[in-house]
Amino acid sequence: MQAIWKETVIAKSDKTLLLEGNHYFPADSLAQEYFTFSNHKSTCPWKGQASYKSICVNGELLTDAAWYYPDPKVEAEQIKGYFAFWKEVQIID
Repeated sequence: MQAIWKETVIAKSDKTLLLEGNHYFPADSLAQEYFTFSNHKSTCPWKGQASYKSICVNGELLTDAAWYYPDPKVEAEQIKGYFAFWKEVQIID
């Protein structure tokens, strides 16, 4: 699977996890040079608190576009260390 934004591959892995219609990519599959800090947080009732990263490609910023669960609840432990993306990021098999 590949995650693509602005015609740039920002993540690539054959070990994604599919959960609630989202492909979660392992952290080591992200092209780190395209990811920037975000202080945004949200909460999922069964996964826990999500943290975010923004994506920057060729000077264009997509704010809070990637999310992950640094300390997920037990029910979602399998996605610890994995990132998912908002719909603006294209996922290709």
